[in-house]
Amino acid sequence: MLNFIYILVNCCLQKSKNTILVRFYTIFAIRKIEEAFMEFQSKIVDLLDKGKADEAIELATEFLTQTHAPKDQLYYLRGNAYRKKGDWQHALNDYLEAITINPESPAKHAYDMAIDILNFFNKDMYNQ
Repeated sequence: MLNFIYILVNCCLQKSKNTILVRFYTIFAIRKIEEAFMEFQSKIVDLLDKGKADEAIELATEFLTQTHAPKDQLYYLRGNAYRKKGDWQHALNDYLEAITINPESPAKHAYDMAIDILNFFNKDMYNQ
């Protein structure tokens, strides 16, 4: 659906001389993309709450590769899924990616907490 909206907006922008129509379709597309993003985000959070980290990772990865939506929140959520699986390296990588996109992301706090946990438990975890 998101790719369809993206194509629709591009076609309107390229073919239409009517700026009001272009604005309308752009606003419509942005709202639909935001709705889809919120739906995906909600599904990922629901999967994490149910302990289905693998499915959450798969859904987040799918959304990350198929859209142009804001990705910092998705990297943060996927990082949480990796952390729940005990895959600290992938979790830290996703948190760092989210922080790179948005320095104010909640991933900053999650990254700091994960580093504190790893420093407390086992310093050899960094090299895995």
